Amino acid sequence: MANLLTAIRLLLVIPVAMAIANASLFTSWLLLALIVIAIASDYFDGKVARAFKTASARGMLFDHGTDFIFVTTALFALSTIGLSSILLPLLIVVAFSQYVFDSYYLFKQKQLRMSFLGRWNGIFYFVPIVLLASSRLPIFEQVQDIFNLSIVYINYALAVSTLASIVDRAIAPLLQKDK
Repeated sequence: MANLLTAIRLLLVIPVAMAIANASLFTSWLLLALIVIAIASDYFDGKVARAFKTASARGMLFDHGTDFIFVTTALFALSTIGLSSILLPLLIVVAFSQYVFDSYYLFKQKQLRMSFLGRWNGIFYFVPIVLLASSRLPIFEQVQDIFNLSIVYINYALAVSTLASIVDRAIAPLLQKDK
């Protein structure tokens, strides 16, 4: 059941990214609904896995990998319309690759090794996506420019925090060797 929820989010990757890049593809309400469904599936998949005692390292990798694909693709779509630098999705690719590599190969764990900053970045990557969908709603038409400016600044802040997360993960093994 949990993997089904994650799969729903995976199936939404292309439609959401295409709708971000092309505002006329879906209504603004439909885009926002799809994003809310994706976020809800992310929120509930882990809870369902734990409730049904089906949580596993593979399920965690599927969940986090799907989050990575969803936000990276959506943020890349934002860059195609000028609301994000291509830098943020590229940094997310580096950070996620590092996350998988150091969890499984460097620390030789059997599941992903989460970090405080990486976890919060993962949550906040959804913010510009939600803001973009919200900014297209007719009720916010008069303040869309404020939303767009907020999206740009949030993306730069996320690029800085993602870079900090990459550095934090890079020095973590060095700090552990000192102990």
